[in-house]
Amino acid sequence: MKYTTRKSAVLLLSDGTIFHGKSIGISGTTFGEVCFNTGMTGYQEIFTDPSYFGQIMVATNTHIGNYGVNENEVESNGIKIAGLVCKNFSFNYSRVDASGSLEDYFAKHNLICISDVDTRALVSYIRENGAMNAVICTDGTPIEELKASLAKVPDMKGLELASKVSTKEPYFYGDENAKYKVSALDLGIKTNILRNLAKRDCYIKVFPYDASYTDLASFNPDGFFLSNGPGDPEPLDGAIAVAKEILANNKPLFGICLGHQVIGLANGISTYKMFNGHRGINHPVSNLITGKGEITSQNHGFAVNREELEANPEMEITHLHLNDGTVAGMRMKNKNCFSVQYHPEASPGPHDSSYLFDQFVENLKK
Repeated sequence: MKYTTRKSAVLLLSDGTIFHGKSIGISGTTFGEVCFNTGMTGYQEIFTDPSYFGQIMVATNTHIGNYGVNENEVESNGIKIAGLVCKNFSFNYSRVDASGSLEDYFAKHNLICISDVDTRALVSYIRENGAMNAVICTDGTPIEELKASLAKVPDMKGLELASKVSTKEPYFYGDENAKYKVSALDLGIKTNILRNLAKRDCYIKVFPYDASYTDLASFNPDGFFLSNGPGDPEPLDGAIAVAKEILANNKPLFGICLGHQVIGLANGISTYKMFNGHRGINHPVSNLITGKGEITSQNHGFAVNREELEANPEMEITHLHLNDGTVAGMRMKNKNCFSVQYHPEASPGPHDSSYLFDQFVENLKK
């Protein structure tokens, strides 16, 4: 193996803390909110998840890139994270069905990555001090210049990002002869959500984030879906209005993550930015309806207000996060509507919560 020297790189946090590492070879700077994911696998799905738009991802798993990439294992049309921080970046990979290396994949999308970082220390720091803006620099820009540029980056609180990742034009997914029709509002939808609906005999029309209820209803669907996505839900006035009209017309409605938060706002329940958020594929959730536990895939930095939800006579909490007691799922008592604050479609897993798609289809039957 040929020996190569890699350039020094830095991760600068908005509070002035600096972590040192090495560049994987892509020169430049990138800004975003730094957060961490505790998944031990599925890095390609994480990197292409639109919900991560605008975020610098810290991988807690020690090895990233060791199994390469597969062109069929993406959740959108490209990489959505702003940058990557990892301990060991594998330039060599070993996997039977890999279609290429992660290094080439990053080069194709010009994604800046810093490796050889003490990620355990970094994650501990974020856990103690909260998610914050940061910059990765691999081109030698002076620290003072980076600090000045970083100070201009807007906070995630109040930031509308769905428009950055949503489709520009409506499109169809699935078999047009399927039994059920679903109108989906794309706030940053993952492809595996569409796969899960399609394999349950649904034909989906996906609409841009700013589509109106009239637009979605023109498909004459059996039900409606509000997708996951990045950013703060509160600025999404259009999506909130759409949710209100769906509920006013008493149509079946299912929401995931950002869609879940939008449904909460449509019912007068506020949302808030979490100190760290939940990101990983090992989050424990209690199903209050069945009494069973679920291990779930999660990715969110905002949540609905539990106290306000419990005080709303038309709402019911269905799932709770067992680590901190935050709301992980809810439903309306007088409407055909439910939502969850995690990813039942997972990808790469776990699949404990895939029954929620069956539940939605049962609601369509009614």
